[in-house]
Amino acid sequence: MEIHITLNQKKITVDVKADAVLMDVLRSLGCKSVKCGCETTNCGLCTVWVNGKSRLSCSVLAASVDGCEITTLEGVEEEAAEFGRFLAAEGGEQCGFCSPGFIMNVLAMKRELEAPDLEEIKEYLAGNLCRCTGYMSQLRAIRKYMAAQKEQAGKEAQA
Repeated sequence: MEIHITLNQKKITVDVKADAVLMDVLRSLGCKSVKCGCETTNCGLCTVWVNGKSRLSCSVLAASVDGCEITTLEGVEEEAAEFGRFLAAEGGEQCGFCSPGFIMNVLAMKRELEAPDLEEIKEYLAGNLCRCTGYMSQLRAIRKYMAAQKEQAGKEAQA
C-alpha cells in the first residue's frame, strides 16, 4: 500500500506492507537514528515525532501515519547537537546508543513544558532507558539546557 508522509519536512510517498511498523520503514528510508532496542515499547530508542508528538515507532503501523508529519533526529540535527553539547559536558552520552530517542523526548518536552521541575522531567522521560549513565548526568544536562534556553529566550525578547 502507498502512504504519503512528510518526513523531516520533505513530502514523500512510500510503498509499505500492511503490517509494516514505522520504525522499519524509517530505517529503510535512511533514518538510522531510529533504533530498535526492545520491540516492546519499553526503551524509548525508537522515539520519533508524529505530528509533533513523541511516539514509539516500533508500535506504530506505518499505514496509520498516512498524511502525517514525521520527524526523526535527522530532522532536528541542529537543535539536537545543541542539547548534545550539554549532554556530553555532563558525561551523559556514554555509549550513545540510547541518545537519539532520549534527545527526541527532551526536545519534545522543551516544546511542551515551559519550566518543568525535576519530578516533571523524570516523569516525562520515564520511558527512556539508559544502561550506562545512571540518569543523574542526563538530568543535570537537561536542567542546564532548559535554563540556557530560558535565558536565551529572555535575551531575544529584550532585543
